[in-house]
Amino acid sequence: MTDENRKLLERINGYAESALGEIDPQKVPVSVQLEKLRPVMAEIAAEKGLKLEDIFILYMDLQSEASCATNQKLKDSLQDINNGSDGGSPLLFR
Repeated sequence: MTDENRKLLERINGYAESALGEIDPQKVPVSVQLEKLRPVMAEIAAEKGLKLEDIFILYMDLQSEASCATNQKLKDSLQDINNGSDGGSPLLFR
């Protein structure tokens, strides 16, 4: 992920913290969540001269990439724990 994309993701996620509040993302449809993020995404689209839809797609891609990276870090740290274990049962990760 480029620095520019990282900053864009941080900006949208920062806005999301206040705009989405305490909603449960598992219970609220993604379409509703994205609608609440529309103002910041429209602002970014205007700044970059892109269509709003392009920013939505970019955001979803960046969020997926960040999620995969976080998932891999967790998996790697659990592997380190398993490799250093004292012969007990390994921790499983799926």
